[in-house]
Amino acid sequence: MPAAAAQPLLHGTHVRLEPLARAHIAGLVAAAGRDLAFYQWSAVPQGTAPMTRYVESALAAREAGTALPFATVRITDGAVIGSSRFFDIERWPWPSGHPGAGRSGPDGCEIGYTWLAAAAMRTAANTEAKLLMLTHAFDEWGVRRVCFHTDVRNERSRAALTRIGAQFEGVLRAHRLAADLTARDSARFSIVVAEWPEVKQHLRVRLVRA
Repeated sequence: MPAAAAQPLLHGTHVRLEPLARAHIAGLVAAAGRDLAFYQWSAVPQGTAPMTRYVESALAAREAGTALPFATVRITDGAVIGSSRFFDIERWPWPSGHPGAGRSGPDGCEIGYTWLAAAAMRTAANTEAKLLMLTHAFDEWGVRRVCFHTDVRNERSRAALTRIGAQFEGVLRAHRLAADLTARDSARFSIVVAEWPEVKQHLRVRLVRA
């Protein structure tokens, strides 16, 4: 797992994904506090103190080598409009002598903790952020799989994952703590390396149309 100092900055046309830092807290608070109805099924902190704890937890995960958290920044005005991260980063136990044993990058990961300001949803920012992260995972790291989980009740998120080309795998029961503090059933989606070229082209087309 890369150290915090090695975390990439992923730069697109509409957004850039900056390594999450304490300097982003005020922008994240502003982005999260405009329309709470969009965050019914997502644990998006409201207010400075909760957002500070959220960021500190993400930074601790990065220092522990278990996640790479980003702030999503709109290029036109430099506004922070959300956050996302790589986590559950896997390195498989390839046997000595196998070609996989010499790999420097991870073999699989999850993209999650993803949220955007209400005004940025269903925009080019959302599509490009996903394209940037997936491109890094598949083309730079060489992962075999990227997976996603969302609250099974979150129809908007499930539809968004389907639109980008992720495949629904099933439901994991009582999988994680939900935003409403119940045991959440999670809908699991994934993209595997064989599907990535088609998904990448699909996202590029969507980005042009957006």
